[in-house]
Amino acid sequence: MLLIQNAKILTMEEKDYEKGDILLQEGKIIAIAESIIQEVGMETIDASGKWIMPGIIDAHCHIGMWEDGMGFEGEDGNEATDPVTPHLRAIDGINPEDICFREAREHGITTVVTGPGSANVIGGQFAALKTWGHRIDDMILKAPIAVKIAFGENPKRVYHDQQKAPSTRMATAAFLRESLIKAMDYKRKLEAGQKDPDKIPDRDLKLEILVDVLDRKIPLKAHAHRADDILTALRIAKEFNVDITLDHCTEGYLIPEILLEEHAKVIIGPLLSTRSKIELKNLSFKAPAILAQAGVKFAIMTDHPVIPIQYLPVCAAIAVKEGLDERVALKSITIHAAEITGLSDRVGSLKVGKDADLVIFDGHPLDYRTKTDYVLINGAIVFQR
Repeated sequence: MLLIQNAKILTMEEKDYEKGDILLQEGKIIAIAESIIQEVGMETIDASGKWIMPGIIDAHCHIGMWEDGMGFEGEDGNEATDPVTPHLRAIDGINPEDICFREAREHGITTVVTGPGSANVIGGQFAALKTWGHRIDDMILKAPIAVKIAFGENPKRVYHDQQKAPSTRMATAAFLRESLIKAMDYKRKLEAGQKDPDKIPDRDLKLEILVDVLDRKIPLKAHAHRADDILTALRIAKEFNVDITLDHCTEGYLIPEILLEEHAKVIIGPLLSTRSKIELKNLSFKAPAILAQAGVKFAIMTDHPVIPIQYLPVCAAIAVKEGLDERVALKSITIHAAEITGLSDRVGSLKVGKDADLVIFDGHPLDYRTKTDYVLINGAIVFQR
């Protein structure tokens, strides 16, 4: 057992502690209180004057898929040869020895949702990982966690350059619809095969994962910047009754009432970025505050390597500077990120029964001068300053 004592605890639940203790055992949180009696044999950390919060979550990034400083040899995030590749799995392309995993955990990021990029209409399967480990299989929190899809400029540009479809937004939407309709037919054949083995179809990895999407076992993860692309994503999701998250959602703050009406799951970012393409002409750090004021729940993400993952708390801090409530900012990189990505049963807040992923800071987590003292993942100290 490990007892952490005397810290200011931000639980991201209903109750915080000005001065409290946390007890960890076998990778889980087993107690949080103003005072926990130290028993013989307990390891302790005296966190007097420190701040504790849940491990930070990046709800959308590409860590390990585009390795830092590697160039082409480390770029495994886009199979830009076929616009429909739902069968590709992030866990087969991630290098856990990418230095950015170390930089992530040294700055308190303990969970990442990472996967393929946005070259394809359907890009492949994202995974949720802890940021500590030497083997992907030991780092997985949930895989697959979503199927990546993309709207707008990226698939248009990639396949226009190859002089093939999709080179318009119409074709992108059509490719997605066509794939989901094929999956519906494949699902019917699978169901028929359960009654009559002679009718079992040949295994199709592309359609197999899309059946899980149709069954709402996993969501679509939609790259969409412009408001019209956001609305197309929502339209198709409603048409097929599938779960979806709106990732990037750059112009979402222009249509907050619609997002609220549709109960949209929003993952916003990257915000600490240039307007590098036309889709980003309305990029604004005021977007989180506008969404929050409208009642829209969201997570803030880095899109690493677009923004180096260790600066996720900085993104939240700048959003506070631009009007976002401080508590909402912290939730956007912890519990809200966990809820939107379907991980809140394990991570995102400090609560009895959840994974013992937490960060001990020497100051307020959103103060850029604050340093990380300890990072714990599954109850193990993976970083100590």
